[in-house]
Amino acid sequence: MGSGHKLNQTCLGRRNEIGRRESRVGSRGAYLTAAASRVARRKTLLPPPPPPPSGSPADATASSSSSPSPSSAVENVAVGMAAMSLHDRFELLRGIGEECIQEDELMNLLQKKPVPICYDGFEPSGRMHIAQGIVKTINVNKMVRAGCKVKIWIADWFAQLNNKMGGDLKKIQTVGRYMIEIWKAAGMNLDGVEFLWSSEEINKCANEYWPLVMDIARKNNVKRIMRCCQIMGRNDSDELTAAQIFYPCMQCADIFFLKADICQLGMDQRKVNMLAREYCDDIKRKNKPIILSHHMLPGFKEGQEKMSKSDPSSAIFMEDDEAQVNLKIKQAFCPPKIVDGNPCLEYIKYIVFPWFETFEVVRKEENGGNKTFANMNELIADYESGALHPADVKPALAKAINQILQPIRDHFKNNSEAKVLLNTVKGDIWVFGYVYDHHDHVEKIVNCVRMWLIHDKKGFIYSAPISLA
Repeated sequence: MGSGHKLNQTCLGRRNEIGRRESRVGSRGAYLTAAASRVARRKTLLPPPPPPPSGSPADATASSSSSPSPSSAVENVAVGMAAMSLHDRFELLRGIGEECIQEDELMNLLQKKPVPICYDGFEPSGRMHIAQGIVKTINVNKMVRAGCKVKIWIADWFAQLNNKMGGDLKKIQTVGRYMIEIWKAAGMNLDGVEFLWSSEEINKCANEYWPLVMDIARKNNVKRIMRCCQIMGRNDSDELTAAQIFYPCMQCADIFFLKADICQLGMDQRKVNMLAREYCDDIKRKNKPIILSHHMLPGFKEGQEKMSKSDPSSAIFMEDDEAQVNLKIKQAFCPPKIVDGNPCLEYIKYIVFPWFETFEVVRKEENGGNKTFANMNELIADYESGALHPADVKPALAKAINQILQPIRDHFKNNSEAKVLLNTVKGDIWVFGYVYDHHDHVEKIVNCVRMWLIHDKKGFIYSAPISLA
């Protein structure tokens, strides 16, 4: 990569052709015309391997994952932008992030670029918890409403580097298709979304991607890269493979490879996003990617700053049934009159209010009667005063979460293709589980295919493997 930042421009793949076409769009009308032709050529959501035999989960997803019509996509972009002022678009995007780096850059971007490109990505690494499923849907829909084009990077190669699903790329890609199916069922606005598989896009433009990765690696020492290990769910003290050390350089390169204006990821991805901004200084690039880092939902147990997939009782998963949701919320940490560090209140703030715009509590007259809260401040005031008790909050929260998840459950129950995909994923996912009793005894269970919570009459909670037959 000779001068470092002069990237090879000889890639003739479709992705670069589209990128150049987008960069030439000078007006809103020109963009909408270009968008129509782009949407018309949108690919199916299948990853690069040859099509599996008929009746497989891949076939099922392909048949049920049709792209929106060009006219509807163009209509939605046009209506969304026409209906919102510059200030409203800024506030909508800014509201996504717990942190924004930098706010003035975000405003300047919206003033100069009619349709910014937002980047989000995920590792297909197993079960999808509610933050990945619902919070991401909420945030993506906000970005689309604000007139952005959202590129969701399905990081299948990254999951393989991180040894997810045992490093089996086929299983990783099956999980990726399953996650896309969940977002469809959850109501993600796919008109403004493009799903891109990392393995496919990198292979198509390898002579652009890998020189960029190498330049980022050359400009950073191992210590700086190790500080980014949190993005993989690792600590910098963990013993990492060489592949995992290479991972942050690749994720940093993704931002430039996808021509992203905005990085919309969780706070746990902040360090690698900052690495991208530092790289801009190294190569004397003026326009840095703007970082919108969303809040990380905590686990249900006291002191759990982040929900854990390895502890099934600490989070709601997208395939949880009504009884599981009720039980997990019933057992959740929810201290009376205390707001800080209260996971139940965080679920209400970051999921229920954005989804329903209200929070409804049903209770007996002697306990204050039914009440509908119009905003989080009103709820906090009642909770801190003791007028709203955890025994009121938990059933109302469980009811709201079950209402949100029910369309997803119905989709995977009633859609035969989606059901095949779900059953395949269930057979592929191997998780670590734990058994808990009321004396806080913990026994680790390894290599369980699937975990369900069981609650017996004595108050014991078990996380036990079930048959997939």
